[in-house]
Amino acid sequence: MSHLSGLSAFTLTPFNGAGVVDVDHLQKLVARLAATDVDSIGVLGSTGSYMYLNHEQRSRAVEAAVEASGDKPILAGIGDLRTDRVVEHAAKADKAGASAFLLAPVSYLPLTERDFTELVKTIASNSSLPICLYNNPGTTHFTMSAELVVNLAKVPTVNGVKNPAPAKELSANELDSQRGKLPKDFILGYSGDALIANVLPAGADAWYSVIAGTLPDLALAIWSARNDPEKIRELHSQCTPLWECFNTWGGIRVVPEIARMIGLGSLDLALPLQPLEQHAVAKIEDALNFTLSY
Repeated sequence: MSHLSGLSAFTLTPFNGAGVVDVDHLQKLVARLAATDVDSIGVLGSTGSYMYLNHEQRSRAVEAAVEASGDKPILAGIGDLRTDRVVEHAAKADKAGASAFLLAPVSYLPLTERDFTELVKTIASNSSLPICLYNNPGTTHFTMSAELVVNLAKVPTVNGVKNPAPAKELSANELDSQRGKLPKDFILGYSGDALIANVLPAGADAWYSVIAGTLPDLALAIWSARNDPEKIRELHSQCTPLWECFNTWGGIRVVPEIARMIGLGSLDLALPLQPLEQHAVAKIEDALNFTLSY
């Protein structure tokens, strides 16, 4: 099985107000996931606050995660504004024992497809680790077209893509049409937990899940039901109040509250992000209780 396929659980990154990663706390979160049936563990994704951490702390996080992950592959986020920084993140993650890179087209000024293509080629020329393209227009404001993904898949180490789940249900024929333009072993993966039921039954190769990093049993139940459209919709719909919280406040604010509520400890947000107000926390708690009551 590819390191990029299956259910990948993306963990939060605990750190203090100065942005120093709490290694002990992170390793407890990773070890907890390693003891489950998830296929891989993602660190330094969007809800893992990768863009709020400096190079030293990102390296610290990857090293700690690899050490605690047992035989579970670690997918490490390496995106940054400058190519030389991305190269440095990749080299450190590779040395630390990461199994694959998650590469987002991070920008301040808008990137062109040529800009991102050259970045991908540069990373591929400096490491043999698999690259998963991180198509996350909600944060990067850059949309990877299907044609761009096809072209980038020609780079030997570009082995998969993490696409946003579609707003409308995707059919197996539509997914097969995309797959037919890509290398045989290329991984078509998706994220966006609130919409994931729109694509898993169509035959997605991977689910890169934020909720799996905190509620792995729930995510595993949904993933295991991917070949049963009726069951997966039932499981997914029981989470509707939770998905509404995600859509309202974003995973980076909601998931730390869930983690605290289930006893995984307190996790700070990186400034200037502010904690949620009490009414929002109460709504998340109600949504969590409703979801876990089934």
